[in-house]
Amino acid sequence: MSSGGGKRKQKHEEHEEHVNHERWLVSYADMLTLLFVLFVVLYSMSDVNMKKFAQLASGLSSGFGAQSVAFQGQTGPMDGSGNSAEIVQIDPGANPGDGKAGSSNLTAQQKEAVKAAMAAESRARASKNAQAAAKEAEDLKKIENKISDALAKQKLLGSVKFTIDRRGLVVTVLTNEVVFAGNRADLQPGGRKILDAIAPTLAKLPNRIEVNGNTNQLKVKTTFYPSGWELSAARASTTVRYLVARGLAKDRMSAVGFSDTKPLINPSDPRSITMNRRVDVVVLTTLTAEQAALLPAASGADSKLHTGETSEQAGKRAQSGTGNTDTTGESNNQPR
Repeated sequence: MSSGGGKRKQKHEEHEEHVNHERWLVSYADMLTLLFVLFVVLYSMSDVNMKKFAQLASGLSSGFGAQSVAFQGQTGPMDGSGNSAEIVQIDPGANPGDGKAGSSNLTAQQKEAVKAAMAAESRARASKNAQAAAKEAEDLKKIENKISDALAKQKLLGSVKFTIDRRGLVVTVLTNEVVFAGNRADLQPGGRKILDAIAPTLAKLPNRIEVNGNTNQLKVKTTFYPSGWELSAARASTTVRYLVARGLAKDRMSAVGFSDTKPLINPSDPRSITMNRRVDVVVLTTLTAEQAALLPAASGADSKLHTGETSEQAGKRAQSGTGNTDTTGESNNQPR
């Protein structure tokens, strides 16, 4: 039994570890640093200087310890596309500070290379357009030959003229008394015979067909229509309706009346009284506008008004002017 005066073991009192309540400052400082870097980049991008941009890209790349494909303009894999994805270089454009373009820092050799590349691209495009126009002119000429074959069988080849312009192949039907009666838009038997001959060939084509009605320049009063506008439009519409009934698709057709605003030949020419009174059936080209502009040059003599050539005649064609030799001098009493 131990005495009350013996030594008593004292318990060791443990204290909790002191908690550091200022650790958030580290994360906060990191966030502020990143925000600072972000705003520096945004500010520098708002006033781009190519040299400074390259220095900034290099500095950021080195600072983060990695080579960035975005700054170097290299390719890199992206989800779903493997190595086919590319980082597209964006031209920063003009520098508001000095008014210079983004390419102003190119060397003289680089500028010459750019000019040479642009010139080569322009020549290649011009060559492609010329080839397309030449091919189209050849195809339109073949259509002319087929229409001429059909007209020749009916002994009507002289009733129709042809032209190749930027619109395509123009089949001109002179609206004399055989086709339309004076001041009327009702097809005569002679007109129906002409359209019957050309319709089968037109029906087989994929091209759109536009029919243009035209009157001559005589200032005579139209009997059944208010003016030449209504008369020309009615003749075009009558022709379209007749061709549709002969197998041409309705959604490929259109009718336009021009009155006397688009004369075929100069109104001072005596032949204009009959030549300008006409219906044009236009086989529209499928070329682009830039390519179609080259069609007249590509078609050569066929860009002038001429009598159609049959397939047999086309093989023996000689380069000779085939102007219209009709010298009939109708008086001003002729109908529109």
